[in-house]
Amino acid sequence: MKKIKLKPTNKWLDRFWLTIKLFIVSFFIVFIIRGFFLIPVPVIGSSMEKNLSPGDMMIMEKFTKIHRFDVVVIKLPTDEIIVKRVIGLPGESISYENNELYVDDKKVSEPFLKENEKEYQSKSFYTNDFDLEMISGRKTLAKETYFVLGDNRPMSRDSRSFGVVSQNEILGKARLVYYPFKDMKVLSKN
Repeated sequence: MKKIKLKPTNKWLDRFWLTIKLFIVSFFIVFIIRGFFLIPVPVIGSSMEKNLSPGDMMIMEKFTKIHRFDVVVIKLPTDEIIVKRVIGLPGESISYENNELYVDDKKVSEPFLKENEKEYQSKSFYTNDFDLEMISGRKTLAKETYFVLGDNRPMSRDSRSFGVVSQNEILGKARLVYYPFKDMKVLSKN
């Protein structure tokens, strides 16, 4: 039986090339995840305070269905990127009366506003009275349109000023605040 002689290898060089290959593969995986699945988005403005602050950095995803009270990232026709909360879904009627949300004439609680409402010192309501027909001329939201509001209602420019938002204008749902680290949290509907 013949002995096969193996060429001596340079272990250092082999490890170096393995490291380079792993780095390249990792870079492409991170690039794909960051570019298509989990996208960083900054919060600009005070319309979502106390829940989100200017300068917060969030992770947005764009593959799950939109539900009431989801925090969404929107690209307006002016190319402005904003962050708002979904209040009304397609086919629903929306109104506010005496600071209470009504969806299809049924009162709906907004627990995420409790802290904001406590601190609001005005004698007027935190959310002024209105109905969808006053704003859009329709009694219900059309197919693939949403009604969005900021959590800081007195300071928010939202569907009350620019109208309803189409599904195509919604870039995705905000899922997580990751910076600043002291404010890190998973965004929930409450």
